Amino acid sequence: MGERGPAVKLFRAFDRPLQLRRSRPRSFAEWSALRRWGKLPNWETSVPGFLLRQARIEAALSQQELAERLGVTQQAVSRVEQWSSNPTVDLMRRWLEACGARLELRVSR
Repeated sequence: MGERGPAVKLFRAFDRPLQLRRSRPRSFAEWSALRRWGKLPNWETSVPGFLLRQARIEAALSQQELAERLGVTQQAVSRVEQWSSNPTVDLMRRWLEACGARLELRVSR
């Protein structure tokens, strides 16, 4: 019986679902496909740069066209569309308006 106790504890440790975090960002193509299929983990559904890129693509705008509408460079648009970007709320609002969409923020308990 003494041997069974630790084995049961070891089994239960593996019985829980694992919640792994990615150590590196996904590519936009992978993120977009997983989002379309509803397979993204909850913490990955709101990557600001990828959401803004998706809005630009759906509006059929090139980075250069969007840059002109926003009064910034094409390189600035490219930087914002990266996984690791951290755009301000004002930039996201202006970006989405230029793409014919709107930004909705909600705080709930």
